[in-house]
Amino acid sequence: MVDLTQIMDDEVFMAFASYATIILSKMMLMSATTAFYRMTRKVFANPEDCVTFGKGENAKKYLRTDDRVERVRRAHLNDLENIVPFLGIGLLYSLSGPDLSTAILHFRLFVGARIYHTISYLTPLPQPNRALSFFIGYGVTLSMAYRLLK
Repeated sequence: MVDLTQIMDDEVFMAFASYATIILSKMMLMSATTAFYRMTRKVFANPEDCVTFGKGENAKKYLRTDDRVERVRRAHLNDLENIVPFLGIGLLYSLSGPDLSTAILHFRLFVGARIYHTISYLTPLPQPNRALSFFIGYGVTLSMAYRLLK
């Protein structure tokens, strides 16, 4: 069995832990951003969320959709779909003994691509900005998976 201190001394694992913390913090920020847009635009998905602004029929006007809220929500959902696989595959990859510089390149590319994806989604930047950033992040995850299977 591997001793935990050995894992904590592994530079690749510590690099993965650092980049995983960055990307998870960014994903958590998306939840707060969604809530911010919902509150400032008074746009809610559930009737009980509207009680601060009114009751009964008056509250129903706040049950609607808004393009900015939906854009942030979709960016957050896209994060969930891409960051979770990165975390699992990246953890296994980091424990498989890859070269440090190669591993850091993978981690940096993924984190950079996901941050740029969010910027291009929320700004919004014209395509193919968002698509390229998605495929870079997706490709990095596939590359790590491929290296695990070799």
